[in-house]
Amino acid sequence: MAEYNLAVIPGDGVGPEVIAEGRRVLEAIAASDAGLNFTYTQFPWGSDYYRETGLLMPEDGLQQLRAFDAILFGAVGDPNIPDHITLNGLLLPMRRYFDQGVCIRPSYLYPGVKSPLEGKKAGEIDLVIIRENTEGEYAPVGGRLYPGTPHEIVIQSNVFTRRGTERIIRAAFEYCVRRNKRNKVTSVTKSNAQAFGMVFWDEVFQEVAEEYPQIETESLLVDRACMDLVRWPEAFDVMVASNLFADILSDIAAVVTGSMGLAPSANINPEREYPSMFEPVHGAAFDITGKGIANPLATISAVAMMLDHLGEPDAAKRVDGAVSQCLNQRRVLTPDIGGSATTTQVGDEVLRLLGEGGPLTAEGPERALSRLRAKFDVVPDDVSLVDELIEERRQQARKEGGE
Repeated sequence: MAEYNLAVIPGDGVGPEVIAEGRRVLEAIAASDAGLNFTYTQFPWGSDYYRETGLLMPEDGLQQLRAFDAILFGAVGDPNIPDHITLNGLLLPMRRYFDQGVCIRPSYLYPGVKSPLEGKKAGEIDLVIIRENTEGEYAPVGGRLYPGTPHEIVIQSNVFTRRGTERIIRAAFEYCVRRNKRNKVTSVTKSNAQAFGMVFWDEVFQEVAEEYPQIETESLLVDRACMDLVRWPEAFDVMVASNLFADILSDIAAVVTGSMGLAPSANINPEREYPSMFEPVHGAAFDITGKGIANPLATISAVAMMLDHLGEPDAAKRVDGAVSQCLNQRRVLTPDIGGSATTTQVGDEVLRLLGEGGPLTAEGPERALSRLRAKFDVVPDDVSLVDELIEERRQQARKEGGE
């Protein structure tokens, strides 16, 4: 049996409301599959914890999370606490400490969802933004000198490393190859004005692009990219950008495909040394907190991304399929996309659609191979060698003192 140990941090605002639906989906998947099980540890961290303790999470919070297979995260933020405190006290430290340098944010115009852009058809907008997630403009480098005086000085530095920049650009090309749709990668910078970090980014992009001659490339300034996302979003396939620029671009992409409530996000540690984290893009959404109308589909889609990352592609496809059906049928939707249903009612509908899909098949060699690829660095392509690899790993574990 495949068992995954998950850390759950509902956090603030609508986070607890949508995370509850994400957990229900996971429980339904496990109930329909005798070979799959999840255990959960929920952490009460966030703004309420900050009011009680002065911290967004305990001093050893990151160490507590390190042993988990993945983290399911809701949101952080509070209208009465400055955003730079909440973000830098919980979310950004997790991304940096666990080296979650690759952030994947897909945007797709589903059947049944209307874009605010006139004339866009279902499936016509289908893009993925690959965001550098641990450095760039969000690096905590800078300071203030002589605060509160007429000659106050403030420095906020962008940080671009070759490791981080090459890693995210290469991840974008690899994702584009696997995605195999328009076979195009767009790099977004502001190198006409930022002549060091952004020119360096452009140089690395050209170096990596030479290794992928089958992929079409383009480089856009961020202002042009924002305009084109609104004018011609169907022209994009995979976009790669720095921490700040991709953050902004992914919000635009979410809106042009119907709603922030449909946008999931995966914060990936590519080397799999640490847990990766999965979350909705929409944040705490204070204006609807407690009303029971937050759209849970972004979180449920993030659950699908988590399942895929863990090596459970069949389960991921089932969840994605239920989300797509829910939107296409338009019977049970939240107000942000033209419905009148509650958060829980949409969760109920997804569970119903999952139930209609029937149980997952028992684990066969292909599924075992997929799970192994998610766990180990090197896995043979030949399915017949799976048992041999498993036995080799078991013998290694016995030598180290445990199964």
